[in-house]
Amino acid sequence: MIMKYCGVVVSVLVWFLVFVSLVEVNKGQIPTTLDGPFKPVTVPLDQSFRGHAVDLPDSDPRVQRTVKGFEPEQISVSLSSTYDSLWISWVTGEYQIGDKIKPLDPSKVGSVVQYGKDKSSLRRKAIGQSLIYNQLYPFEGLQNYTSGIIHHVQLTGLKPATLYYYRCGDPYIPAMSSIYHFKTMPISSSTSYPKRIAIVGDLGLTYNTTSTLSHLTGNNPDLVLLVGDVTYANLYLTNGTGSDCYSCSFPDTPIHETYQPRWDYWGRYMQPLVSKIPIMVVEGNHEIEEQAGNQTFAAYRSRFAFPSKESGSSSPFYYSFNAGGIHFIMLGGYVAYNKSDDQYKWLEKDLANVDRTVTPWLVATWHPPWYSTYTAHYREAECMKVAMEELLYEYGVDLVFNGHVHAYERTNRVYKYKLDPCGPVHITVGDGGNREKMAIGHADEPGKCPEPASTPDKFMGGFCAYNFTSGPAAGNFCWDQQPEYSAYRESSFGHGILEVKNETHALWTWHRNQDMYNKAGDIIYIVRQPDKCLVKPKVIKPWPIQKY
Repeated sequence: MIMKYCGVVVSVLVWFLVFVSLVEVNKGQIPTTLDGPFKPVTVPLDQSFRGHAVDLPDSDPRVQRTVKGFEPEQISVSLSSTYDSLWISWVTGEYQIGDKIKPLDPSKVGSVVQYGKDKSSLRRKAIGQSLIYNQLYPFEGLQNYTSGIIHHVQLTGLKPATLYYYRCGDPYIPAMSSIYHFKTMPISSSTSYPKRIAIVGDLGLTYNTTSTLSHLTGNNPDLVLLVGDVTYANLYLTNGTGSDCYSCSFPDTPIHETYQPRWDYWGRYMQPLVSKIPIMVVEGNHEIEEQAGNQTFAAYRSRFAFPSKESGSSSPFYYSFNAGGIHFIMLGGYVAYNKSDDQYKWLEKDLANVDRTVTPWLVATWHPPWYSTYTAHYREAECMKVAMEELLYEYGVDLVFNGHVHAYERTNRVYKYKLDPCGPVHITVGDGGNREKMAIGHADEPGKCPEPASTPDKFMGGFCAYNFTSGPAAGNFCWDQQPEYSAYRESSFGHGILEVKNETHALWTWHRNQDMYNKAGDIIYIVRQPDKCLVKPKVIKPWPIQKY
Protein backbone atom coordinates (compact mmCIF):
# COMPACT_ATOMS: atom_id res chain seq x y z
CA MET A 1 0.00 0.00 0.00
CA ILE A 2 2.83 2.35 0.94
CA MET A 3 4.64 1.52 -2.32
CA LYS A 4 1.48 2.26 -4.31
CA TYR A 5 1.08 5.57 -2.51
CA CYS A 6 4.72 6.47 -3.20
CA GLY A 7 4.21 5.62 -6.86
CA VAL A 8 1.27 8.01 -7.07
CA VAL A 9 3.31 10.75 -5.37
CA VAL A 10 6.19 10.23 -7.81
CA SER A 11 3.82 10.37 -10.81
CA VAL A 12 2.26 13.59 -9.56
CA LEU A 13 5.70 15.06 -8.93
CA VAL A 14 6.86 14.16 -12.44
CA TRP A 15 3.83 15.82 -13.99
CA PHE A 16 4.34 18.89 -11.76
CA LEU A 17 7.96 19.19 -12.87
CA VAL A 18 6.98 18.86 -16.53
CA PHE A 19 4.35 21.57 -16.05
CA VAL A 20 6.82 23.86 -14.29
CA SER A 21 9.42 23.33 -17.02
CA LEU A 22 6.88 24.23 -19.72
CA VAL A 23 5.85 27.35 -17.82
CA GLU A 24 9.46 28.42 -17.28
CA VAL A 25 10.55 27.81 -20.86
CA ASN A 26 7.59 29.75 -22.19
CA LYS A 27 8.16 32.96 -20.23
CA GLY A 28 8.36 35.08 -23.35
CA GLN A 29 10.82 32.73 -25.02
CA ILE A 30 9.18 29.95 -27.04
CA PRO A 31 5.81 30.59 -28.71
CA THR A 32 3.04 28.01 -28.74
CA THR A 33 0.31 27.33 -31.26
CA LEU A 34 -2.10 28.78 -28.68
CA ASP A 35 -0.46 32.17 -29.36
CA GLY A 36 -1.45 31.89 -33.02
CA PRO A 37 -2.46 32.24 -35.68
CA PHE A 38 0.81 34.00 -36.42
CA LYS A 39 1.42 36.72 -38.96
CA PRO A 40 3.14 35.19 -42.01
CA VAL A 41 6.92 35.45 -42.03
CA THR A 42 9.31 34.95 -44.95
CA VAL A 43 13.01 34.84 -44.13
CA PRO A 44 15.07 36.29 -47.01
CA LEU A 45 17.30 33.86 -48.88
CA ASP A 46 20.82 33.64 -47.49
CA GLN A 47 22.85 34.08 -50.68
CA SER A 48 26.05 33.05 -48.90
CA PHE A 49 24.89 29.47 -48.36
CA ARG A 50 23.92 28.05 -51.71
CA GLY A 51 26.71 25.60 -52.54
CA HIS A 52 27.63 22.01 -51.76
CA ALA A 53 24.52 20.50 -53.44
CA VAL A 54 26.91 18.25 -55.37
CA ASP A 55 26.72 14.47 -55.13
CA LEU A 56 29.43 12.49 -53.39
CA PRO A 57 31.43 10.67 -56.09
CA ASP A 58 31.87 6.92 -56.12
CA SER A 59 35.51 7.48 -55.14
CA ASP A 60 34.50 8.86 -51.74
CA PRO A 61 35.61 6.26 -49.15
CA ARG A 62 32.33 6.70 -47.25
CA VAL A 63 30.36 5.12 -50.12
CA GLN A 64 32.77 2.39 -51.15
CA ARG A 65 32.36 -1.28 -50.32
CA THR A 66 34.63 -2.26 -47.42
CA VAL A 67 33.39 -5.78 -46.62
CA LYS A 68 34.50 -9.05 -48.20
CA GLY A 69 32.56 -11.91 -49.73
CA PHE A 70 29.10 -12.19 -48.20
CA GLU A 71 29.79 -10.12 -45.10
CA PRO A 72 26.88 -7.77 -44.29
CA GLU A 73 26.87 -4.11 -45.27
CA GLN A 74 24.28 -1.33 -45.50
CA ILE A 75 22.89 -2.42 -42.12
CA SER A 76 19.78 -0.63 -40.88
CA VAL A 77 17.09 -0.83 -38.19
CA SER A 78 13.41 -0.03 -38.71
CA LEU A 79 10.39 -0.27 -36.42
CA SER A 80 7.48 -2.64 -36.44
CA SER A 81 4.02 -1.37 -35.53
CA THR A 82 4.58 -1.73 -31.76
CA TYR A 83 7.51 -1.39 -29.34
CA ASP A 84 8.04 -5.15 -28.87
CA SER A 85 9.24 -5.78 -32.41
CA LEU A 86 11.53 -4.27 -35.05
CA TRP A 87 13.39 -5.14 -38.24
CA ILE A 88 17.08 -5.53 -39.06
CA SER A 89 18.00 -5.19 -42.75
CA TRP A 90 21.28 -5.54 -44.63
CA VAL A 91 22.88 -6.42 -47.97
CA THR A 92 25.34 -9.20 -48.80
CA GLY A 93 27.21 -9.84 -52.02
CA GLU A 94 28.01 -7.37 -54.77
CA TYR A 95 25.63 -5.73 -57.19
CA GLN A 96 26.19 -6.11 -60.92
CA ILE A 97 25.61 -3.56 -63.66
CA GLY A 98 26.11 -3.95 -67.40
CA ASP A 99 24.86 -5.79 -70.47
CA LYS A 100 25.34 -9.25 -69.01
CA ILE A 101 24.27 -9.67 -65.41
CA LYS A 102 23.66 -12.84 -63.43
CA PRO A 103 21.44 -12.36 -60.38
CA LEU A 104 22.69 -13.80 -57.10
CA ASP A 105 20.78 -16.66 -55.48
CA PRO A 106 19.26 -15.48 -52.15
CA SER A 107 18.85 -19.07 -50.96
CA LYS A 108 22.63 -19.49 -50.80
CA VAL A 109 23.06 -17.01 -47.93
CA GLY A 110 21.22 -17.17 -44.61
CA SER A 111 19.37 -14.29 -42.95
CA VAL A 112 20.19 -14.55 -39.25
CA VAL A 113 20.27 -12.03 -36.40
CA GLN A 114 21.81 -12.93 -33.06
CA TYR A 115 20.83 -10.53 -30.31
CA GLY A 116 20.46 -9.94 -26.59
CA LYS A 117 20.79 -7.44 -23.75
CA ASP A 118 24.30 -8.60 -22.90
CA LYS A 119 26.90 -7.68 -25.52
CA SER A 120 29.02 -10.68 -24.58
CA SER A 121 26.16 -13.16 -24.83
CA LEU A 122 23.90 -12.84 -27.86
CA ARG A 123 21.78 -15.88 -27.08
CA ARG A 124 18.59 -15.05 -28.96
CA LYS A 125 18.29 -15.77 -32.67
CA ALA A 126 15.85 -14.69 -35.38
CA ILE A 127 15.70 -15.90 -38.98
CA GLY A 128 14.20 -13.85 -41.78
CA GLN A 129 13.89 -13.71 -45.54
CA SER A 130 16.01 -12.43 -48.40
CA LEU A 131 15.55 -11.23 -51.96
CA ILE A 132 17.22 -9.51 -54.88
CA TYR A 133 15.73 -7.03 -57.31
CA ASN A 134 16.57 -6.06 -60.87
CA GLN A 135 16.36 -2.74 -62.70
CA LEU A 136 16.01 -3.65 -66.37
CA TYR A 137 15.80 -1.50 -69.49
CA PRO A 138 14.64 -2.95 -72.84
CA PHE A 139 16.72 -0.55 -74.90
CA GLU A 140 20.06 -1.10 -76.61
CA GLY A 141 22.96 0.61 -74.92
CA LEU A 142 21.35 0.92 -71.48
CA GLN A 143 22.94 -0.98 -68.62
CA ASN A 144 20.87 -3.33 -66.46
CA TYR A 145 21.34 -3.77 -62.72
CA THR A 146 20.89 -6.59 -60.25
CA SER A 147 21.26 -5.99 -56.54
CA GLY A 148 23.17 -7.77 -53.84
CA ILE A 149 21.12 -10.06 -51.61
CA ILE A 150 18.86 -7.96 -49.38
CA HIS A 151 17.94 -9.43 -46.00
CA HIS A 152 15.06 -8.51 -43.66
CA VAL A 153 14.73 -10.13 -40.22
CA GLN A 154 12.00 -9.31 -37.70
CA LEU A 155 12.85 -9.43 -34.01
CA THR A 156 9.95 -10.03 -31.63
CA GLY A 157 9.36 -10.26 -27.90
CA LEU A 158 11.42 -7.15 -27.15
CA LYS A 159 11.14 -5.10 -23.97
CA PRO A 160 10.27 -1.37 -24.20
CA ALA A 161 12.94 1.34 -23.88
CA THR A 162 15.64 -1.32 -23.70
CA LEU A 163 19.14 -1.45 -25.17
CA TYR A 164 19.86 -4.54 -27.26
CA TYR A 165 23.04 -5.69 -28.99
CA TYR A 166 23.00 -7.60 -32.26
CA ARG A 167 24.97 -8.92 -35.17
CA CYS A 168 23.63 -10.11 -38.49
CA GLY A 169 24.61 -12.30 -41.41
CA ASP A 170 25.10 -16.00 -42.03
CA PRO A 171 26.96 -17.79 -39.19
CA TYR A 172 27.42 -20.93 -41.28
CA ILE A 173 29.53 -19.42 -44.10
CA PRO A 174 30.64 -17.77 -41.76
CA ALA A 175 29.91 -14.15 -42.68
CA MET A 176 28.69 -12.18 -39.68
CA SER A 177 28.79 -8.46 -39.01
CA SER A 178 30.39 -6.69 -36.09
CA ILE A 179 28.21 -6.11 -33.03
CA TYR A 180 25.82 -3.14 -33.19
CA HIS A 181 23.13 -1.91 -30.84
CA PHE A 182 19.67 -0.33 -30.85
CA LYS A 183 17.18 0.87 -28.26
CA THR A 184 13.51 -0.06 -28.50
CA MET A 185 10.73 2.50 -28.39
CA PRO A 186 9.05 3.21 -25.05
CA ILE A 187 5.76 1.51 -24.24
CA SER A 188 2.72 3.20 -25.77
CA SER A 189 0.98 5.34 -23.17
CA SER A 190 -0.02 8.96 -22.63
CA THR A 191 3.04 9.52 -20.45
CA SER A 192 5.72 7.75 -22.49
CA TYR A 193 7.49 9.20 -25.56
CA PRO A 194 10.78 8.98 -27.46
CA LYS A 195 12.98 11.90 -26.44
CA ARG A 196 13.73 13.18 -29.93
CA ILE A 197 12.49 12.28 -33.39
CA ALA A 198 14.44 13.61 -36.37
CA ILE A 199 12.39 14.42 -39.47
CA VAL A 200 14.02 15.06 -42.82
CA GLY A 201 13.03 14.92 -46.47
CA ASP A 202 14.56 14.90 -49.95
CA LEU A 203 17.91 13.84 -48.60
CA GLY A 204 19.97 12.57 -51.51
CA LEU A 205 23.71 12.07 -51.09
CA THR A 206 25.40 15.43 -51.60
CA TYR A 207 27.97 17.32 -49.59
CA ASN A 208 25.05 19.27 -48.17
CA THR A 209 23.44 15.95 -47.18
CA THR A 210 26.54 15.23 -45.12
CA SER A 211 26.07 18.56 -43.31
CA THR A 212 22.38 17.81 -42.68
CA LEU A 213 23.17 14.39 -41.25
CA SER A 214 26.00 15.76 -39.13
CA HIS A 215 23.61 18.26 -37.55
CA LEU A 216 20.89 15.62 -37.24
CA THR A 217 23.20 13.12 -35.55
CA GLY A 218 24.37 15.85 -33.18
CA ASN A 219 20.79 16.17 -31.93
CA ASN A 220 20.86 12.53 -30.72
CA PRO A 221 17.55 11.32 -32.15
CA ASP A 222 15.84 8.12 -31.02
CA LEU A 223 14.10 7.75 -34.39
CA VAL A 224 14.52 9.14 -37.91
CA LEU A 225 11.61 9.79 -40.29
CA LEU A 226 12.53 10.23 -43.97
CA VAL A 227 9.50 11.65 -45.76
CA GLY A 228 10.43 10.57 -49.28
CA ASP A 229 13.07 11.12 -51.99
CA VAL A 230 15.95 9.02 -50.76
CA THR A 231 18.92 8.71 -53.13
CA TYR A 232 18.04 10.60 -56.34
CA ALA A 233 19.45 7.72 -58.36
CA ASN A 234 17.03 8.79 -61.10
CA LEU A 235 19.05 11.93 -61.80
CA TYR A 236 21.54 9.65 -63.56
CA LEU A 237 21.84 7.68 -66.78
CA THR A 238 22.66 4.00 -66.45
CA ASN A 239 26.28 4.78 -67.36
CA GLY A 240 26.67 6.92 -64.25
CA THR A 241 26.37 10.34 -65.90
CA GLY A 242 24.34 12.64 -63.64
CA SER A 243 22.65 16.02 -63.78
CA ASP A 244 20.84 18.44 -61.46
CA CYS A 245 17.94 18.37 -63.93
CA TYR A 246 17.35 15.09 -65.76
CA SER A 247 14.78 16.38 -68.27
CA CYS A 248 17.01 19.37 -69.10
CA SER A 249 20.15 17.33 -69.72
CA PHE A 250 18.66 14.11 -71.09
CA PRO A 251 15.43 15.03 -72.92
CA ASP A 252 15.68 12.28 -75.54
CA THR A 253 16.18 9.13 -73.48
CA PRO A 254 13.63 6.42 -74.39
CA ILE A 255 12.87 5.84 -70.70
CA HIS A 256 13.75 7.72 -67.54
CA GLU A 257 16.98 5.97 -66.59
CA THR A 258 18.54 5.49 -63.16
CA TYR A 259 21.97 4.58 -61.84
CA GLN A 260 21.11 2.02 -59.16
CA PRO A 261 24.55 1.88 -57.50
CA ARG A 262 23.63 5.23 -55.93
CA TRP A 263 21.30 3.21 -53.66
CA ASP A 264 24.26 1.14 -52.49
CA TYR A 265 26.35 4.27 -51.93
CA TRP A 266 23.52 5.75 -49.85
CA GLY A 267 23.11 2.60 -47.77
CA ARG A 268 26.82 2.52 -46.98
CA TYR A 269 26.93 6.19 -46.06
CA MET A 270 23.89 5.91 -43.80
CA GLN A 271 24.96 2.74 -41.97
CA PRO A 272 26.77 4.44 -39.04
CA LEU A 273 23.50 6.21 -38.17
CA VAL A 274 20.72 3.79 -39.11
CA SER A 275 22.43 0.63 -37.82
CA LYS A 276 21.62 1.93 -34.32
CA ILE A 277 18.83 4.50 -34.79
CA PRO A 278 15.62 3.20 -36.45
CA ILE A 279 14.68 4.87 -39.73
CA MET A 280 11.15 4.90 -41.16
CA VAL A 281 10.73 5.81 -44.82
CA VAL A 282 7.81 6.68 -47.07
CA GLU A 283 8.07 6.86 -50.85
CA GLY A 284 8.66 10.02 -52.86
CA ASN A 285 8.49 10.71 -56.58
CA HIS A 286 12.21 10.00 -57.02
CA GLU A 287 11.58 6.41 -55.93
CA ILE A 288 9.20 5.72 -58.86
CA GLU A 289 12.07 4.59 -61.13
CA GLU A 290 10.28 3.16 -64.17
CA GLN A 291 11.73 0.07 -65.86
CA ALA A 292 10.80 -2.75 -68.23
CA GLY A 293 7.30 -4.16 -67.95
CA ASN A 294 5.98 -0.90 -66.47
CA GLN A 295 7.44 -1.84 -63.10
CA THR A 296 8.08 0.94 -60.59
CA PHE A 297 9.48 1.44 -57.07
CA ALA A 298 11.58 -1.76 -57.22
CA ALA A 299 14.45 -0.40 -55.10
CA TYR A 300 12.13 1.21 -52.55
CA ARG A 301 10.00 -1.92 -52.15
CA SER A 302 13.04 -4.18 -51.82
CA ARG A 303 15.55 -2.27 -49.72
CA PHE A 304 13.41 -1.21 -46.76
CA ALA A 305 11.42 -3.25 -44.25
CA PHE A 306 7.95 -1.87 -43.60
CA PRO A 307 5.46 -2.79 -40.85
CA SER A 308 2.72 -3.04 -43.46
CA LYS A 309 1.40 -6.45 -42.45
CA GLU A 310 1.64 -5.62 -38.75
CA SER A 311 -0.45 -2.49 -39.25
CA GLY A 312 -3.09 -4.12 -41.45
CA SER A 313 -1.81 -2.71 -44.74
CA SER A 314 -1.30 -4.76 -47.87
CA SER A 315 1.19 -2.29 -49.32
CA PRO A 316 4.67 -0.89 -48.57
CA PHE A 317 3.39 2.50 -49.71
CA TYR A 318 1.22 3.13 -46.64
CA TYR A 319 1.42 1.79 -43.11
CA SER A 320 1.35 2.91 -39.48
CA PHE A 321 3.28 2.38 -36.26
CA ASN A 322 3.47 3.55 -32.67
CA ALA A 323 6.44 5.30 -31.07
CA GLY A 324 5.52 5.63 -27.41
CA GLY A 325 2.37 7.73 -27.15
CA ILE A 326 2.53 8.78 -30.82
CA HIS A 327 0.68 7.02 -33.62
CA PHE A 328 2.37 7.67 -36.96
CA ILE A 329 0.51 7.24 -40.24
CA MET A 330 2.67 6.99 -43.37
CA LEU A 331 0.64 7.65 -46.51
CA GLY A 332 1.41 7.16 -50.19
CA GLY A 333 1.14 10.15 -52.48
CA TYR A 334 1.91 8.00 -55.54
CA VAL A 335 -0.60 5.19 -55.08
CA ALA A 336 -4.39 5.45 -55.44
CA TYR A 337 -6.00 7.33 -52.53
CA ASN A 338 -9.65 7.98 -53.40
CA LYS A 339 -12.52 6.73 -51.22
CA SER A 340 -13.00 3.58 -53.31
CA ASP A 341 -9.29 2.69 -53.18
CA ASP A 342 -7.50 0.33 -50.80
CA GLN A 343 -5.34 3.03 -49.25
CA TYR A 344 -8.32 5.16 -48.21
CA LYS A 345 -10.16 2.15 -46.80
CA TRP A 346 -7.07 1.13 -44.85
CA LEU A 347 -6.61 4.69 -43.54
CA GLU A 348 -10.22 4.87 -42.41
CA LYS A 349 -9.88 1.62 -40.49
CA ASP A 350 -6.50 2.55 -39.01
CA LEU A 351 -7.78 5.91 -37.76
CA ALA A 352 -10.90 4.32 -36.30
CA ASN A 353 -8.79 1.99 -34.20
CA VAL A 354 -6.45 4.58 -32.71
CA ASP A 355 -6.97 4.81 -28.95
CA ARG A 356 -6.14 8.40 -28.02
CA THR A 357 -5.88 7.48 -24.33
CA VAL A 358 -2.91 5.28 -25.29
CA THR A 359 -1.46 7.29 -28.18
CA PRO A 360 -2.74 10.87 -27.71
CA TRP A 361 -0.62 12.22 -30.55
CA LEU A 362 -1.62 11.47 -34.13
CA VAL A 363 0.98 12.39 -36.75
CA ALA A 364 0.63 11.85 -40.51
CA THR A 365 3.35 11.99 -43.14
CA TRP A 366 3.49 11.70 -46.90
CA HIS A 367 5.75 13.17 -49.56
CA PRO A 368 3.98 15.90 -51.60
CA PRO A 369 2.63 18.72 -49.36
CA TRP A 370 -0.94 20.01 -49.42
CA TYR A 371 -0.01 23.39 -47.99
CA SER A 372 3.07 24.84 -49.67
CA THR A 373 3.32 28.39 -50.96
CA TYR A 374 6.41 27.83 -53.11
CA THR A 375 6.07 27.87 -56.90
CA ALA A 376 7.75 24.47 -57.14
CA HIS A 377 5.06 21.76 -56.88
CA TYR A 378 2.40 24.34 -56.00
CA ARG A 379 -0.94 22.56 -55.36
CA GLU A 380 0.45 19.47 -57.09
CA ALA A 381 -1.17 17.07 -54.60
CA GLU A 382 -4.56 18.78 -54.62
CA CYS A 383 -6.43 15.62 -55.61
CA MET A 384 -4.98 13.75 -52.64
CA LYS A 385 -5.96 16.69 -50.42
CA VAL A 386 -9.52 16.67 -51.75
CA ALA A 387 -9.79 12.92 -51.14
CA MET A 388 -8.27 12.65 -47.66
CA GLU A 389 -8.21 15.96 -45.81
CA GLU A 390 -11.67 15.70 -44.30
CA LEU A 391 -10.98 12.20 -42.95
CA LEU A 392 -7.76 13.29 -41.25
CA TYR A 393 -9.49 16.33 -39.78
CA GLU A 394 -12.39 14.29 -38.40
CA TYR A 395 -9.98 12.09 -36.49
CA GLY A 396 -8.00 15.01 -35.14
CA VAL A 397 -4.58 14.62 -36.75
CA ASP A 398 -2.24 16.92 -34.83
CA LEU A 399 0.73 17.28 -37.17
CA VAL A 400 1.52 16.61 -40.82
CA PHE A 401 5.06 16.30 -42.21
CA ASN A 402 5.91 16.46 -45.92
CA GLY A 403 8.89 16.86 -48.23
CA HIS A 404 9.03 17.34 -52.03
CA VAL A 405 9.46 21.13 -51.96
CA HIS A 406 13.13 21.82 -51.32
CA ALA A 407 12.63 24.41 -48.62
CA TYR A 408 11.15 24.77 -45.15
CA GLU A 409 7.64 25.92 -44.32
CA ARG A 410 5.39 25.71 -41.25
CA THR A 411 1.70 26.59 -41.34
CA ASN A 412 -0.69 27.87 -38.77
CA ARG A 413 -3.42 25.38 -37.88
CA VAL A 414 -5.36 25.06 -41.12
CA TYR A 415 -8.19 23.11 -42.76
CA LYS A 416 -9.44 23.56 -46.33
CA TYR A 417 -7.22 26.63 -46.76
CA LYS A 418 -8.84 28.40 -43.80
CA LEU A 419 -7.40 29.08 -40.37
CA ASP A 420 -8.86 26.53 -37.98
CA PRO A 421 -7.80 26.08 -34.34
CA CYS A 422 -8.52 22.34 -34.63
CA GLY A 423 -6.75 21.79 -37.94
CA PRO A 424 -3.30 20.20 -38.05
CA VAL A 425 -0.05 22.10 -38.36
CA HIS A 426 1.54 21.22 -41.72
CA ILE A 427 5.34 21.27 -41.88
CA THR A 428 7.36 20.87 -45.08
CA VAL A 429 10.94 19.67 -44.56
CA GLY A 430 12.04 18.89 -48.12
CA ASP A 431 15.33 20.66 -47.44
CA GLY A 432 17.57 17.68 -46.70
CA GLY A 433 20.25 18.72 -49.18
CA ASN A 434 19.60 16.90 -52.45
CA ARG A 435 21.22 17.61 -55.80
CA GLU A 436 18.28 19.52 -57.28
CA LYS A 437 19.07 22.39 -54.90
CA MET A 438 16.62 24.63 -53.03
CA ALA A 439 13.21 26.00 -53.97
CA ILE A 440 13.26 29.81 -53.87
CA GLY A 441 10.28 31.36 -55.68
CA HIS A 442 6.88 31.79 -54.01
CA ALA A 443 3.58 31.44 -55.87
CA ASP A 444 2.32 34.71 -54.32
CA GLU A 445 5.17 36.77 -55.80
CA PRO A 446 4.57 38.72 -59.04
CA GLY A 447 5.00 36.47 -62.05
CA LYS A 448 5.62 33.34 -59.96
CA CYS A 449 2.10 31.86 -59.97
CA PRO A 450 2.19 28.71 -62.16
CA GLU A 451 -0.34 27.91 -64.85
CA PRO A 452 -3.03 25.68 -63.28
CA ALA A 453 -2.77 23.07 -66.05
CA SER A 454 0.93 22.60 -65.27
CA THR A 455 0.45 21.70 -61.61
CA PRO A 456 -0.94 18.11 -61.45
CA ASP A 457 1.50 15.32 -60.74
CA LYS A 458 2.23 13.51 -64.02
CA PHE A 459 2.47 10.07 -62.41
CA MET A 460 -0.84 10.23 -60.53
CA GLY A 461 -2.74 12.37 -63.04
CA GLY A 462 -6.06 14.10 -62.38
CA PHE A 463 -6.82 17.80 -61.91
CA CYS A 464 -8.38 19.21 -58.75
CA ALA A 465 -6.64 22.56 -58.22
CA TYR A 466 -9.24 25.10 -59.25
CA ASN A 467 -9.31 28.80 -58.42
CA PHE A 468 -10.17 29.66 -54.83
CA THR A 469 -13.86 30.39 -54.33
CA SER A 470 -13.65 32.32 -51.05
CA GLY A 471 -11.27 34.27 -48.86
CA PRO A 472 -8.63 36.85 -49.86
CA ALA A 473 -7.64 34.86 -52.97
CA ALA A 474 -11.20 34.29 -54.25
CA GLY A 475 -11.31 33.99 -58.03
CA ASN A 476 -7.56 33.42 -58.30
CA PHE A 477 -5.27 30.42 -58.46
CA CYS A 478 -2.65 32.01 -56.19
CA TRP A 479 -2.63 34.55 -53.40
CA ASP A 480 -1.07 37.97 -54.05
CA GLN A 481 0.73 37.89 -50.71
CA GLN A 482 1.98 35.20 -48.33
CA PRO A 483 -1.21 33.32 -47.37
CA GLU A 484 -2.46 33.71 -43.82
CA TYR A 485 -2.18 29.97 -43.23
CA SER A 486 1.59 30.12 -43.92
CA ALA A 487 3.26 31.05 -40.63
CA TYR A 488 6.96 30.72 -41.54
CA ARG A 489 8.94 29.88 -44.67
CA GLU A 490 12.62 29.88 -45.54
CA SER A 491 14.84 28.47 -48.28
CA SER A 492 17.66 26.74 -46.40
CA PHE A 493 18.90 23.19 -46.06
CA GLY A 494 18.26 21.51 -42.71
CA HIS A 495 16.23 19.05 -40.63
CA GLY A 496 13.67 19.11 -37.84
CA ILE A 497 13.42 17.62 -34.34
CA LEU A 498 10.13 16.70 -32.66
CA GLU A 499 10.16 16.34 -28.87
CA VAL A 500 6.81 15.30 -27.42
CA LYS A 501 6.78 16.38 -23.77
CA ASN A 502 3.39 15.06 -22.65
CA GLU A 503 -0.08 14.38 -24.04
CA THR A 504 -0.69 18.05 -24.94
CA HIS A 505 2.71 19.68 -25.62
CA ALA A 506 5.35 18.90 -28.26
CA LEU A 507 8.40 21.02 -29.03
CA TRP A 508 9.27 21.45 -32.70
CA THR A 509 12.63 22.85 -33.75
CA TRP A 510 14.00 23.31 -37.25
CA HIS A 511 17.77 23.40 -37.63
CA ARG A 512 19.50 25.08 -40.56
CA ASN A 513 22.78 23.63 -41.81
CA GLN A 514 24.49 27.01 -41.73
CA ASP A 515 23.75 27.54 -38.02
CA MET A 516 25.67 26.33 -34.99
CA TYR A 517 24.70 22.86 -33.79
CA ASN A 518 22.79 24.08 -30.74
CA LYS A 519 20.76 26.74 -32.55
CA ALA A 520 17.24 26.46 -33.99
CA GLY A 521 16.04 28.43 -37.01
CA ASP A 522 12.38 27.92 -36.09
CA ILE A 523 10.98 26.80 -32.75
CA ILE A 524 7.45 26.42 -31.41
CA TYR A 525 5.40 24.34 -29.01
CA ILE A 526 2.61 22.44 -30.76
CA VAL A 527 -0.24 22.31 -28.24
CA ARG A 528 -3.15 19.88 -28.45
CA GLN A 529 -6.57 20.88 -27.11
CA PRO A 530 -8.49 17.60 -26.86
CA ASP A 531 -11.16 19.26 -24.72
CA LYS A 532 -11.94 21.80 -27.47
CA CYS A 533 -11.14 19.82 -30.59
CA LEU A 534 -13.33 16.76 -30.36
CA VAL A 535 -12.46 13.85 -32.61
CA LYS A 536 -14.54 11.16 -34.22
CA PRO A 537 -15.15 8.44 -31.60
CA LYS A 538 -13.03 5.34 -31.71
CA VAL A 539 -14.78 2.41 -33.35
CA ILE A 540 -14.85 -0.41 -30.83
CA LYS A 541 -15.53 -3.84 -32.22
CA PRO A 542 -18.12 -5.76 -30.16
CA TRP A 543 -16.89 -8.63 -28.05
CA PRO A 544 -17.59 -12.01 -29.63
CA ILE A 545 -20.48 -13.94 -28.11
CA GLN A 546 -19.12 -16.66 -25.85
CA LYS A 547 -20.56 -20.13 -26.33
CA TYR A 548 -20.90 -22.38 -23.30
